[in-house]
Amino acid sequence: MENRKKLLTAGFLTLIAAGIGFAVRAGLLDIWSKQYGFTMTELGQITGGGLLGFGLVILFAGLLVDFVGYKTLLVIAMACHLISAVMLFSATPVFNAAGKDAVYNILFWSAFIFAVGNGICEAVINPLTAAIYPEQKTHYLNILHAGWPAGLVLGGLIVFLKGSVGWELLLATYLIPVAMYGFISVKETFPQTDAQQGTISYGGMFANLIGPFFVILLLAHACVGYVELGTDSWINKITGGILNSAFLGTALFIYTSLLMTGLRFFAGPIVHKISSLGLLLISACIGACGLYLISIGDSVPFMFFAATVYALGKTFLWPTMLGVVGERFPQSATVAMALMGFIGMTSAGLLGGPGIGYKQDYFASQYIQENAPETFARVKAPNENKFLVFPAITGIDGAKAGMLADNGESITSDVEIAGDRISEEEFKGLRAQMEWWQANKEYASVDAAPVAEATLYGSRMAIRVTALVPATMAVLYLILLFGFKAPKHVDTEEAEEIAQTGPAEY
Repeated sequence: MENRKKLLTAGFLTLIAAGIGFAVRAGLLDIWSKQYGFTMTELGQITGGGLLGFGLVILFAGLLVDFVGYKTLLVIAMACHLISAVMLFSATPVFNAAGKDAVYNILFWSAFIFAVGNGICEAVINPLTAAIYPEQKTHYLNILHAGWPAGLVLGGLIVFLKGSVGWELLLATYLIPVAMYGFISVKETFPQTDAQQGTISYGGMFANLIGPFFVILLLAHACVGYVELGTDSWINKITGGILNSAFLGTALFIYTSLLMTGLRFFAGPIVHKISSLGLLLISACIGACGLYLISIGDSVPFMFFAATVYALGKTFLWPTMLGVVGERFPQSATVAMALMGFIGMTSAGLLGGPGIGYKQDYFASQYIQENAPETFARVKAPNENKFLVFPAITGIDGAKAGMLADNGESITSDVEIAGDRISEEEFKGLRAQMEWWQANKEYASVDAAPVAEATLYGSRMAIRVTALVPATMAVLYLILLFGFKAPKHVDTEEAEEIAQTGPAEY
């Protein structure tokens, strides 16, 4: 198609929008924790809810692509992104009027609707890219998905403005690329899918996928979703805690995202040398090492080294998995990629975000109960959190930890700003936090250190346990490499050309 670069650009912009929203939301977790009193598990549920919505909609929209078409779905995605942004601006008024549970619902459903838009986009852009670049699927899918880390970079830079600009405005900046991809989507002509052209039946697309190879791919992609997106929901906050600097945590996040953006333009030549599955195997091994190194890091140079290893490991996983699907099941791309996106995002949403949050709460509460039980009794959250079949735990209340960390400066300032209105119903949540501080500030000098130590311990252990996930992926890729023959390649000449020219062709 003559306009395929414009269509690729539209897809690239959808991922920039998704990346900005994801990165800014991850950078706001500490603000939400202190302002609204969320535990790590609750924050994980908010971020996880967004990823869960992403996964569910990828599947639903992917099944609709052959009936509705690419253009209509992208316009619907744009509407979802707009609605999500509008919801953000009601969060603080709702908290002041109705408290923590109400604002939790606002943030959860805003993230969910945002993810619905992202899911629709993902269901469209992957098979669309495979269709408009049929002989170079893995190469251009990696170029397409360079939009995701590019969005993370922009989002990370935007996070630096928190504290000076309202968090609602910062998070709503993703609307800029939304407007850009929306304009291209409305203006341009899109190709038909194989099913729309009548080259394969809808049932035939599903029939092609039946077999152990695709099942193993789905299991591996569930792990990819957990280790990449689930971890990225937390990595900014965790590394900032390890280095005792939110600024350095954000800087690391930006650095690794820049590295990913650049590397994804070189997937074609790498795949030509070692195959898609070979690249996935190496990436999984490197990713496991990177996560373990992050968990033991204790200095800025070492953490930059560890983050580099982690970035190298995760860079090619998601788009190369889609490339493998495109190579093995070309006529079933819309359905196959929808199923892959669904399993990856659902894993990140149900297991990754909440699971890593739960692990932090579990190890932190265990540590503080063993070392400072009196402190735990004062700072524990008012409710228990559960994750799957694991035991219910009571984590550390984020607002209480925040008050201890700054010796009550922020809460005192907020109460002074509220002034005489503090007794009104809309300031119920703020009033409850101030009451806790007044009752417990005499213990602040005793409680601050154990809470900080427990939080850091929980973060390190959560990342260390997560390193087992890419190790599992490596085993699955070995099974695929040695258990199944590679498909015949019909694009040898073009692959050689890509290997020579690299990303300059784009």
